Amino acid sequence: MENSTKVNEFRLLGLTDNPELQIFLFITFTLIYLTTLIGNLGMIMLILLDSCLHTPMYIFLSNLSLVDCVYSSAVTPKVMAVFLTGDKIISYGGCAAQMFFFVGFASVDCFLLAVMAYDRHAAVCKPLHYTTTVTTSLCAQMAVGCYVWGFIESAIHTGFTFSLSFCHSNVVHHFFCDIPPILALSCSDTYTNEIVLFILAAFNVCFALIVILTSYLLIFIAILRMCSAEGRKKAFSTCASHLTAVTLFYGAVMFMYLQPSSSHSMDNDQMASVFYTIIVPMLNPIVYSLRNKEVNNAFRKVTKKMKILFNP
Repeated sequence: MENSTKVNEFRLLGLTDNPELQIFLFITFTLIYLTTLIGNLGMIMLILLDSCLHTPMYIFLSNLSLVDCVYSSAVTPKVMAVFLTGDKIISYGGCAAQMFFFVGFASVDCFLLAVMAYDRHAAVCKPLHYTTTVTTSLCAQMAVGCYVWGFIESAIHTGFTFSLSFCHSNVVHHFFCDIPPILALSCSDTYTNEIVLFILAAFNVCFALIVILTSYLLIFIAILRMCSAEGRKKAFSTCASHLTAVTLFYGAVMFMYLQPSSSHSMDNDQMASVFYTIIVPMLNPIVYSLRNKEVNNAFRKVTKKMKILFNP
């Protein structure tokens, strides 16, 4: 079979060509990215250093922080480089690698959110059986399962996408190599790719949302049965924070992937992508962890140890 692929690099259209706005966006995205790295890596370090946080909940949180760091890093540095240097070219292999790691870790993130909802359901609804229900081995199996399925799906998408022929324009109407804008450049029949994309994205979103919504429904029922008004208020606040992050992530993902290609607007897609590639990874440490008393106590203990270490 003749390989009709003639494109060996792509040109990212980016978010804007306005020089003044590019400077502003570079500063903004740099601050967001640094906050993302500091927040997520700091959370991982806290969990590693404090033995009180070596529980299933915080194991999932540390994995979520790791995934957020990596999948944000697959996209944000290139966006910042485009703003700073104006070089919008990305190689064919670089584009494929960016898609593979982004889709893989974003899929892992999707399932980790569902696993964390199940973990909270077990802790709130069946507290006496929590340690026997969510064991260390089950926790490890669920985490590994998230990674395995995420990268199987990523390999399918990346393989299907870059097996197509690109013989027309190489201008990607997006700020990174995501699946829909790359499919739009192909001169091959992309019907099969679009069907595979829709089915896998629908499975991911529907399965994860069913687990999340069912878990939180049972959590809300358990909360309403609590006698303490203060306990109910605290639990509702925690659930609202979780659901806010879930809504941001899944809302953007569904808007981006669960619509036919004829309905895609590149400008709207870019705005949705900014949320789940750049904003959400920054917010997750705040939403899931910084309001947690155990994390705050761990942070104080580590701070005291650092002070003693550097000021004996």
